[in-house]
Amino acid sequence: MQFLCIGVNESAEDVIKHITSELQQLDSNKLNYSIEEVNSDGSTSIVCNIDEDKAFGKKSLKLYDILKVHVSNALADYIIRQYEEKLIARIINSNYCYFNSTEKKDILSLALRIIRNDDKVFLNSLFQIRRRNVIVRKLLEYFESSNSLILDGFVNFRLKEYMKDLEEVVDKAVDDFLMEREYKEFIRLLRYFVDIQDPKFDVIHVVVGYENKYILLDETRREITNECIQEFVNEISEGEINYDDLLVSSLITLAPRKIVIHTTGQFRNKELLETIKNVFSGKVFLCSGCDVCMFNMVKSEQKNKF
Repeated sequence: MQFLCIGVNESAEDVIKHITSELQQLDSNKLNYSIEEVNSDGSTSIVCNIDEDKAFGKKSLKLYDILKVHVSNALADYIIRQYEEKLIARIINSNYCYFNSTEKKDILSLALRIIRNDDKVFLNSLFQIRRRNVIVRKLLEYFESSNSLILDGFVNFRLKEYMKDLEEVVDKAVDDFLMEREYKEFIRLLRYFVDIQDPKFDVIHVVVGYENKYILLDETRREITNECIQEFVNEISEGEINYDDLLVSSLITLAPRKIVIHTTGQFRNKELLETIKNVFSGKVFLCSGCDVCMFNMVKSEQKNKF
């Protein structure tokens, strides 16, 4: 009888659940298997085997290889679920010790968001598959030369390629954290500029115009686009104009008490919309459809816009 023995330092219950779930797939092939928890001298091991004597003529299927594949799949899932967060935290503490505890927690959250693919990014989905395959492959390689494995030792010393992948995730999380921190500082600075100015208008209407340019209207619905942006346009050439930046600069200069944004569905730069909402917190209102929106549909071909 050939078997695999997995030594665990903590409770064996969760490991056994993963292995049991995986080995249940053997039921359809009428293969008898067993999973047993063994406690000896203060250590806990899980012993798994397939009974070759009761394999009903299926010896040619290399039953021991089948056992190794299924147990490796189960252990890979267990490692990802139970070890991954701890390993990422260890990498952060080791490679980025200069961040304080709060910053490290934020980086950990970002890293877990990436690695669990919370944002449903296709490349991250591929990375999830690759990461699991790396663990399975290393387990199978290990079981080629030994039928006994200490799980903690295997994770700490046999998964260098996997650890390198986790380090890359942490590096990406740190980059995202720094960018997010810079963005928050940028928003804080823009809010300061708005707060120190006296409002020049009670209401400004922003309409997305032709070629993603923007139209500004005052509270009487009078277009004030040109007069608002002239001082900015004089300082830059036509080819260098960034209309998104120009819109933010104009709104900060005008410092209105209220901003109504029309035809929001035409905003190509969704981050710009979020920036305006963050800078003018509590002052931005999104129009769901009105005469101004209809007016823009008719006038979108006019040239007097920015």
